[in-house]
Amino acid sequence: MASLTRKPRSRFWIACFRDINRRQRRRSTKTTDRKKAIKIAEQFEGVAQRKLPSRVVRETLAELYRETYNEALPVASVRQFVADWLRVKEPEVSPATLSFYKKSTTKFLDFLGPAADLDIVSVTRATLIEFRNQVAQKASATTTNHDLKALKQLFQAARRDGYIIEDPSEFVEPVRKTERDTRRPFTIPEIRSVIEVADSEWRSLILFGLYTGQRLGDLAALSWDNIDLARNEIRFRTRKTGKRILIPIAPPLRAHIESLPAGDQPGSPVHPKAFATLTRQGRSGNLSNQFANLLAQAGLREKTPHRSSGKGRDAKRPSGGLSFHSLRHTAVSLLKDAGIPEAVVMELVGHDSQQMSAHYTHVGFPALERAAAVLPKV
Repeated sequence: MASLTRKPRSRFWIACFRDINRRQRRRSTKTTDRKKAIKIAEQFEGVAQRKLPSRVVRETLAELYRETYNEALPVASVRQFVADWLRVKEPEVSPATLSFYKKSTTKFLDFLGPAADLDIVSVTRATLIEFRNQVAQKASATTTNHDLKALKQLFQAARRDGYIIEDPSEFVEPVRKTERDTRRPFTIPEIRSVIEVADSEWRSLILFGLYTGQRLGDLAALSWDNIDLARNEIRFRTRKTGKRILIPIAPPLRAHIESLPAGDQPGSPVHPKAFATLTRQGRSGNLSNQFANLLAQAGLREKTPHRSSGKGRDAKRPSGGLSFHSLRHTAVSLLKDAGIPEAVVMELVGHDSQQMSAHYTHVGFPALERAAAVLPKV
């Protein structure tokens, strides 16, 4: 039976109840009125034990909310809440992350169809599972789980702001990855076969990818100001997280850089065509498709059409796990095979995890230089 308690420093009553699995739960009722609080606690318990539909609970809470605050409980359609949530996130996250949120939520709204204009409380766990499974039929496990992660953040915000009582995404699990979904590193002969069919700029991007382990978008955005041959280092901030990266230049990459014509203007891009594509589109999707075509020419994947659906790349990867990002995995594998400690490897390729970065702060630049020196010439 639901009951109430109070924390020493809080004026609000806390609802105490058990869920359908008999697990003890506690939630703030957000009220100081005991009579109202016990009603809310009973409603919480009814939902947690699946005795009451969330619609009934919301109606009860809406009435209590009006009595307590003299205003209506927040209400929004799925479509409206998505739009409002994206506006809130825009100044909080990077453009790339915002683009990811927009693509994932657009997929979900398209999946809902007319139901996207219903109250957000109408979305159930079953709805989200059906969406997840539908995406998984067309996309990789990574893409499916990324979309699910975006929706989990969306519904967590809806619950926090009072639009829903229960978060329907809370117990929706990610899909498992299969061998097909897993990226693998290139072999050296495979890298050489791609270089053979690439033009001069793509050959350069491939070498930068192998010897720095960086993402395609960051390499396309690279300018000559980021390269300091006197100090033998490359410095920039990642587009994804804004993390500052400092990479020693491996001997084969230095020889390549010295063979390139330097830009006429300070700050000019190292890879002008890729930079223009990235600037025009704001993301590296088209460049990834160009690289996929190179893989097909080299016989390393099936050639697939790249017709834009306006929703990003959502097709399963037919390349046996190869992509430009595989160069990052290749660099890591080569370094580990050469006996370089994992801490040095992760620091060299610029691991983006805050936890990992904090763990690896003891890695010095000389250690990174020694690591870069072991990478083979291709």
